[in-house]
Amino acid sequence: MQQGSAPKISFVSLGCPKALVDSERIITRLRAEGYELARKHDGADVVIVNTCGFLDSAKQESLSAIGAAMAENGKVIVTGCMGAEPEQIEQAYPGVLSITGPQQYESVLDAVHRASPPAHNPHLDLVPPQGIKLTPRHYAYLKISEGCNNRCTFCIIPKLRGDLVSRSAADVLREAERLVAAGVKELLVISQDTSAYGLDLKYAESAWKDRNVRARFLDLARELGELGAWVRMHYVYPYPHVDEVIGLMTDGKILPYLDIPFQHASPNVLKAMRRPAAQDKTLDRIKAWRTTCPDLALRSTFIVGFPGETDADFAYLLDWLDEAEIDRLGCFKYEPVAGATSNALPDQVPDEVKQERWDALMARQQKISARRLKRKVGTRQQVIIDEVGPSVAKGRTKADAPDIDGAVYLSSRRPLRVGEIVTVKIERADKYDLHGTVAGF
Repeated sequence: MQQGSAPKISFVSLGCPKALVDSERIITRLRAEGYELARKHDGADVVIVNTCGFLDSAKQESLSAIGAAMAENGKVIVTGCMGAEPEQIEQAYPGVLSITGPQQYESVLDAVHRASPPAHNPHLDLVPPQGIKLTPRHYAYLKISEGCNNRCTFCIIPKLRGDLVSRSAADVLREAERLVAAGVKELLVISQDTSAYGLDLKYAESAWKDRNVRARFLDLARELGELGAWVRMHYVYPYPHVDEVIGLMTDGKILPYLDIPFQHASPNVLKAMRRPAAQDKTLDRIKAWRTTCPDLALRSTFIVGFPGETDADFAYLLDWLDEAEIDRLGCFKYEPVAGATSNALPDQVPDEVKQERWDALMARQQKISARRLKRKVGTRQQVIIDEVGPSVAKGRTKADAPDIDGAVYLSSRRPLRVGEIVTVKIERADKYDLHGTVAGF
């Protein structure tokens, strides 16, 4: 590093949106101390790798990223979920400078300071009040809690990230207000279990502007809905009190969208998974939600090939999907995770059967998705613009979260801007996406 120049940090962020928020916090702190971000490992003063440790495939990706950083730079700091169980990293790369688990921001900063002390410069130390974001300017992830109190047999998140720890409502709302003031048009609310928000705080009130707001899912959603941005709810377990939030969607306060990780529908498999919330009346509740809010879009994830899953269990799941008509769906083939109690369950499903079931479920969902999207042809939808091309722009309706759901491809008589929200007439639909023309601004 040249005398007086700012030290440069190269950063790799892997894993889920919750890890991305951790990365943003670390980067914001480093930028506030005068560090610059480097585009490449080669030439950076230090490399930080924020790892994912949820599945073996994610661990391999993390190890590959660490290996690339070691080869190209050599000064590497590792953090994130895989860092909570550091033995595998230490064995593969004994030369890494530091290994810490998720949310251990201070330890990461200490390691950076040791490897490359900050060079303070009043012109470089200024950061925008909303912090440094790794997402595009027009949307941001808003993390409302850490950890999880559930003990699903296939999951080691509580082991990696601990039990539920919620932020106060006022703290969340202050961050949200700063983001909206900085130009964010869409807030994506995330946590491990969004419905359980505030349980650890006993739903304590905190002072927000001229009133007190409880740390409770409904109360927080209501307040976020007053900030003038799209508010999208992720990782919502179907606890009974979720019903109360549907009214906010009907009133246009928050987006008519729920990301609910159902994981399965068969009572036998759900019991083996130790899933929280009563699942037996879920179809009735979905019908009630859609009666109250016809525009409601449901996204979910499912696991096929869970230990003990029979042909009958899988057939039950397919029938359930036909009736539930989930709008957007992600599916995973069951994969053993080191430390998960499901590894010890009997009747493991052969890989070829997992693949057959995955193929069958995705084929069924393709038909469901195409059917639901076809209903939108001829309607007018509000669309937020994510990308602008020479002739076609790409955006999302209120039913689509970034990166995981479908898109709208649209043409416009006048140039569009990223982050702009426009009215689009939907002209055709395919299996996962919509196509249309801008009809209003």
